[in-house]
Amino acid sequence: MNENSDHPRILVIDDEQSMCELIEIDLRLRGLQVDWFTDATQAISAIDHNNYDVVLTDIRMPGTTGLQLCQQLTEFRPDIPVVLMTAFGSLETAVSAMRAGAYDFITKPIEMDLLAITVRRAIDHHRLTEQVRLLKESGQAVRSFGDMIGSSPAMQKLYDQLERVAVSDAGVLITGESGTGKELVSRSIHAHSRRAEKPFVAINCAALSESLLESELFGHVKGAFTDARSERRGLFLEADGGTLLLDEMGEMPMSMQVKLLRTLEERVLRPVGSDKELPFDVRVICATNRDLESAVSDGKFREDLFYRINVIGLHLPPLRSRGTDVLRLAEHFLKQFSTAENKHVTDLAEGVAEKLLQYHWPGNIRELRNVMERAVALTRHDKITVADLPEKITNYQSNQILIDGLDPEELVSLEELERRYITHVLEATGGNQSQAARILGLDRKTIYRKLKQNESE
Repeated sequence: MNENSDHPRILVIDDEQSMCELIEIDLRLRGLQVDWFTDATQAISAIDHNNYDVVLTDIRMPGTTGLQLCQQLTEFRPDIPVVLMTAFGSLETAVSAMRAGAYDFITKPIEMDLLAITVRRAIDHHRLTEQVRLLKESGQAVRSFGDMIGSSPAMQKLYDQLERVAVSDAGVLITGESGTGKELVSRSIHAHSRRAEKPFVAINCAALSESLLESELFGHVKGAFTDARSERRGLFLEADGGTLLLDEMGEMPMSMQVKLLRTLEERVLRPVGSDKELPFDVRVICATNRDLESAVSDGKFREDLFYRINVIGLHLPPLRSRGTDVLRLAEHFLKQFSTAENKHVTDLAEGVAEKLLQYHWPGNIRELRNVMERAVALTRHDKITVADLPEKITNYQSNQILIDGLDPEELVSLEELERRYITHVLEATGGNQSQAARILGLDRKTIYRKLKQNESE
């Protein structure tokens, strides 16, 4: 028996030894561990002493039948999915199987490819169920930072960085896809810094024209322009002693970048229309969803300003790379919106966690928040069901790259595999070509050339 725990482990039960041996050979070739028994009593004893991902059992056997075995497992090992095999495929058999607690059933004669797909689905279901169980058992006894939620390795690494960043007074550049929580991270840094008792001020640099942005940041004197009927303190002075977040920094016009660079270097500002320079004491945090290194290379962002604001760089992971953090956040939003809606919605129904974990989340945490708000508003039950989720989530098909199987018809060329992997890495990095280039060991121009070459073919 192979004890390599890296491979899923399947228990097969059938009173025909030849059937057990046939299934064992096929599933082992597909990378699965297989134990088998021709007697249900011996199988139950094996389940008591081993960890199985799936139990695959025949329905019609002498002594304990597959349905009876399924009912027993539902009582003392409900975490293990049971797939029933039957030579008498009918609606009645299927209904009986599901009532007995079966995960799925398959008819004989068995089509091995179909069996493999069914078993793989059951394995994924089992491991997801185990993840959810461990998640609930762990409760809140996980490391965190400020109001951020998540215990994935990516977030644990981020928390470690934030603990060191907060006590510093250096400038910070926060990068990441839209919706990953850049403002929340900025507020958490401020709350844990020596400036916590002073103001935290944020501005979206993409929301204002250049002239308005300059006035908002530096202020203006009375009469500086047509509508300047009174003097205005800019946000640098409003945040004096505290922290200023410049969000969507990558959208700042080039001419405004020059003025900001001078202000940051000299630590003084000049209000619009004034000839006086005013000192300020502000920690500046910048955030962007753009790849500023690429923007610098393309001449769309000043290199000197980039190095000025990027003293400490923090990259926020996309939600799709945070594993079961998706479920932690979903439950957090569920409680938040059920309280706001005054509805008794307490949990996620079966199947919802699987859908949430499979989905790609291009809108990240912001999208998940929207989905949970919608689900709480629409549900008629005390749990969120799959029917309460948007179709884009329930119908989502994963595009993960898998190198699996032995069928030559499923295999692709090395060139196609390279293209898929480059695309996969770009998706994982949120389109950040500089980060993708470092991961792939290529320069950005090579990545661009390879993708363009494939598009033209």
